[in-house]
Amino acid sequence: MSKEILKVNHVGMKFNLSKERVDTLKDYILKLIKGQLKYDEFWALKDVTFSLNKGDRVGILGMNGAGKSTLLKVIAGVFKPTEGTVTRGGKIVPLLELGAGFERQYTGAENIYLYGAMLGYSKEFIDSKYEEIVEFSGLRKFIDVPIQNYSSGMKSRLGFAIATVVDPEILILDEVLSVGDGRFRKKSEEKIMSMFEKKVTVLFVSHNLEQVRRLCNKALILSEGRVISFGDIDEVSAVYEKMMEEDPDLMSGKKKKRKVMNR
Repeated sequence: MSKEILKVNHVGMKFNLSKERVDTLKDYILKLIKGQLKYDEFWALKDVTFSLNKGDRVGILGMNGAGKSTLLKVIAGVFKPTEGTVTRGGKIVPLLELGAGFERQYTGAENIYLYGAMLGYSKEFIDSKYEEIVEFSGLRKFIDVPIQNYSSGMKSRLGFAIATVVDPEILILDEVLSVGDGRFRKKSEEKIMSMFEKKVTVLFVSHNLEQVRRLCNKALILSEGRVISFGDIDEVSAVYEKMMEEDPDLMSGKKKKRKVMNR
């Protein structure tokens, strides 16, 4: 029997969105003292419950604003849920915003060590994996160039190479297989597939249903922060396709636009 490695239990995530613009800390303090700050309560996630066994690969589907990225950040520990619990049974590597922790004035080489440290890797470990990271990124000619001179694609490639150099028990992917050019995307997918063979558990956000079908054995549909369907990939894919057929504008995000934080 497969071992349960992740349990999301009645998770809710609430944000208080300011109704008015506050430009300075002074304005904020004055309005706070005077009781003039007003907020809209916004639930990015509500009563989300599911569990995964070791080796499960779940594709998370839904329109822009459904809560997909917020869910991944809660599972990764970036956000503490307002209600509910997340129980993790292994080391997590989150590939969320690749290269978000890079320092612009540092070179690619220096950022390998900095970003690696942020992900919890020791200097000795990075020393042993340095050549592998540089080779996979394809950025050897630019590795001693400051990151501020990198394109967004180059930063994503370096971030991906650093983040995937370990063997985690749980891997979180937020549309990172769309980074770089076609050649690097193919290379990235092959790297992720090699990790799948080691029975890593994966949570994968993508707008590409075909890609989700190819990579995942389960799927979950979110809509306005709630779980619409969760289970076998074929069954959930059929539900998702029906939703798109009945209301394609809804699934493409044309009808409603919500805050970027709840992508």
